[in-house]
Amino acid sequence: MKNVLKSSAIALLLLSASAAYANDHTVHVGGHEHTNKPKAQVTRQTELAEGEIRKINKSTGKITVKHGEIKSVEMPPMTMVFGVADKAMLEGLNEGDKVKFNVKQEGSNYTVTEIRKAQ
Repeated sequence: MKNVLKSSAIALLLLSASAAYANDHTVHVGGHEHTNKPKAQVTRQTELAEGEIRKINKSTGKITVKHGEIKSVEMPPMTMVFGVADKAMLEGLNEGDKVKFNVKQEGSNYTVTEIRKAQ
């Protein structure tokens, strides 16, 4: 009876340790990263989205951008109003400028974290 209880306890510990490990584990295979996190949590910081500024409101820190696909947050092309992480980011930008930018999603809010004029 003691062996059955001991085996059950060990099995339970191993299962819980496996589950905790698998819950937030990234595997690198053949130069590619594989993770079990939902795609919305996987960030691709290297690819900047492209767009055109339609409207800037420096007082509210909002910018309207007609943009292509934003892969980092899995957003299709559209025109959308974004908040900016820092109002100072809007200095030097004008309506009609072509830009490259990055967006961070927090719940249902999307914030521009990086923006620069496209070359």
